[in-house]
Amino acid sequence: MAITVNIYYTGTNGNARRFAEEMTASGIVHDIRAEEGNLRYEYFFPMDDAETVLLIDSWTDQQAIDIHHSTPMMAEIIKLREKYDLHMRVERYISIGDTDNKDSRFIRL
Repeated sequence: MAITVNIYYTGTNGNARRFAEEMTASGIVHDIRAEEGNLRYEYFFPMDDAETVLLIDSWTDQQAIDIHHSTPMMAEIIKLREKYDLHMRVERYISIGDTDNKDSRFIRL
């Protein structure tokens, strides 16, 4: 059971994108991806909203998220969010898997 958190960071004057760029350039993204239990940590840019960045952040379980949240790295992330004056909207999903594979006929690999 994986837990995926979609975080929409919104700012002004390109700050959300600058935030994602600094997160990557500083090595924080690399370090998060290396954490035990991290399955995915990727930024995406919506085509119709230049002031928002979507982070898809996926973990093996709640314990992995809790450990991540207790790292000193979180203070760095919070500082950067404040630096760029970002606001957040969060969606959380728990995967249960497609046990009977009903959707496979709609997926082109």
